[in-house]
Amino acid sequence: MEILANNLKRQYDLYAKEYEEKALAVLRKGWYVLGTEVSSFEQEFADYVGAKYCVGLASGLDALWIGLKAMGIKEGDEVIVAANAYIACVMSITMNGATPIFVEPDEYDNLDANKVEEKITPSTKAIMAVHLYGQSCDMDQLMKLSQKYSIPIIEDCAQAHGTKFNGKTCGTFGKVGCFSFYPTKGLGAFGDGGAIVTDDAELADYVRMYRNYGSKVRYENEVVGANSRLDEIQAGLLRVKLKHLDTLNEERNQLAKRYLEGIQNPLITCLQTRPHCYNTYHQFEIHCPKRDALITYLKDLGIGTIIHYPIPPYLSKAYAYLGYQVGDFPITEQYANEILSIPMYNGMTQEEQDYVINAINAFE
Repeated sequence: MEILANNLKRQYDLYAKEYEEKALAVLRKGWYVLGTEVSSFEQEFADYVGAKYCVGLASGLDALWIGLKAMGIKEGDEVIVAANAYIACVMSITMNGATPIFVEPDEYDNLDANKVEEKITPSTKAIMAVHLYGQSCDMDQLMKLSQKYSIPIIEDCAQAHGTKFNGKTCGTFGKVGCFSFYPTKGLGAFGDGGAIVTDDAELADYVRMYRNYGSKVRYENEVVGANSRLDEIQAGLLRVKLKHLDTLNEERNQLAKRYLEGIQNPLITCLQTRPHCYNTYHQFEIHCPKRDALITYLKDLGIGTIIHYPIPPYLSKAYAYLGYQVGDFPITEQYANEILSIPMYNGMTQEEQDYVINAINAFE
């Protein structure tokens, strides 16, 4: 049996007729950029997460760096971020000329909120809460710090579409919530896409202008902006998937439940869910001290896996100039050597999942 780490075709097959009808409808309409599909999706997604405004953008990275720019982040500022986050989070900070301040992850593989306060300085202008793997950071603690020091929070919800903490949807805690619609995400498009959600009308207006070459009125450019527009076809397809997102998330929860109950190998630690969090399981993460041997073993059995993420951003060549060394963040580096994403996708069969579970339990 061959099992992919992620099988996007299965999710497409679930609602293929709806996707195809929507794509044809958009193509036949003849309007492909910033039309009614985008504006309708923006309203529907804002309603879904519980925000006042949503602005569609070209990618999740654009949502992050434009979001920080809209918050006024600039050279000389510091932004606190998880040391084990994907490098896009760090890029969004440095693209604005600011400095990333890294914090170790907690036992849920997310930013350790209890270690944030010690990193706050007069130069700290934002805290980036990165909700990794489908579950929330400890937003109670982060919001307390935000209020105590008057430091705004920007949320990276690229892996947390529909994730909740204490019943509140991720993306609506901070000043800005940033989403990616890359195809592998819980609410994935069929190409790149992203969005910002916020309750700040002025900030939303700025992002709408900035994404369109810095222009509200054609050929009247107010700032040097960007070309970062969610296109009509992707917006239309996202509208289709959004209607089914809760169902898709519940299916992933059932798959996760079977993994949590079925995997019984002392070498394997399954990532647990934080209390008061509704986990949408963007990935199903395990830790294994013999991770590389496990990858080879599973590959030989036809089981695909992915490492999220093998190289911490501060140890990448891109950020060598920051001067960090191996050993600076030992928990992050331990996780980078142990963590593994095993197959998890909508449409996964019980037979496929049993095959993965049995293979993992037989690993020595």
